[in-house]
Amino acid sequence: MTVAVDAMGGDNAPHAIVAGAVRAVAELGVPVTLVGRREVIDAALTAAGGAPSDRLRISDARDVIEMDEHPANAVRAKRDASIVRACALVAEGNAGAAVSAGNSGAMLAAALLTVKRVAGVARPAIGASFPTAAGQTFILDVGANTDCKPDWLAQFAVMGDIYARTMLGVAEPRVALLSNGEEPEKGSELVQAAHPLIAALPLHFVGNVEGKDIFRGVADVVVTDGFTGNVALKTAEGVGEFLFAAISRQARATLGGKIGGALLKPRLRPLRDGIDYRKTGGALLLGVAGEVVIAHGRSDSEAVFNAIRVAATAARSDVSGIIAAKFASEHGEAHPQEPLRAESVR
Repeated sequence: MTVAVDAMGGDNAPHAIVAGAVRAVAELGVPVTLVGRREVIDAALTAAGGAPSDRLRISDARDVIEMDEHPANAVRAKRDASIVRACALVAEGNAGAAVSAGNSGAMLAAALLTVKRVAGVARPAIGASFPTAAGQTFILDVGANTDCKPDWLAQFAVMGDIYARTMLGVAEPRVALLSNGEEPEKGSELVQAAHPLIAALPLHFVGNVEGKDIFRGVADVVVTDGFTGNVALKTAEGVGEFLFAAISRQARATLGGKIGGALLKPRLRPLRDGIDYRKTGGALLLGVAGEVVIAHGRSDSEAVFNAIRVAATAARSDVSGIIAAKFASEHGEAHPQEPLRAESVR
């Protein structure tokens, strides 16, 4: 299950990407193919102490899609870009998964161009896990589709259910719809239209949940549109960073605080790790016919290591294959091919 890693994408590329890949090969035993300009990757490998084994290979790709480029246009124009080549390795069967910390919209567009959608899926969705008192809640979409249709949300519910069963080990996931009230009649026109569609699915649908419920663990899967999901994700990241920074400042302010902080630190670390993108790894793109992981643009070597871990786990679990089988058996013919668009918010 080789993981193809875009070595040129992200704020800290290529050195952090290469260092994370080297660690993944050494500690996880996961074969990795680094995709990008060979001479740049070779230099980064030298700085990282060299390739740990023959499980780490290089696939030369001469183009790079920058963070400020229009995703779909760049993917069409730069077929030899590292992001496109990493996804193409999956499409060709030469890699079990692809990972990139680069332009997330370009990663989505590259996956749609090369790996293609699962037959029957209207739009792929990006999912992310939020920590809760009971474990974690998986939310989708968190950025792939800023504007959605009701039937897309229903499909997100199906894919989220499969993810929770396959990757989180939840036997009967509780699926909810994010709204501004628990009553079925609450919410935007989109939410109100999606509610009966999800309720009719063979899922354990628990109805609407509010934003505050995400962290209470009342659902295992929460469905929303990409705009709302991305705002929720970035807000949660910001609140988490603010709270832990504030606690740290207070703990260092007095001797008593330092003592108390030292005692609390082992208890707080697991909570911090639960909201730290560096620990949770990347977000899996659901609805494409292969495993594609979108890592945070600020990923360091720790984040890259964990993104590769997530990708390898998804490849072993065959998440995309299970989704494809589900849609083939229950959803009939595929939706008509839509124009290639990439609206994800970094």
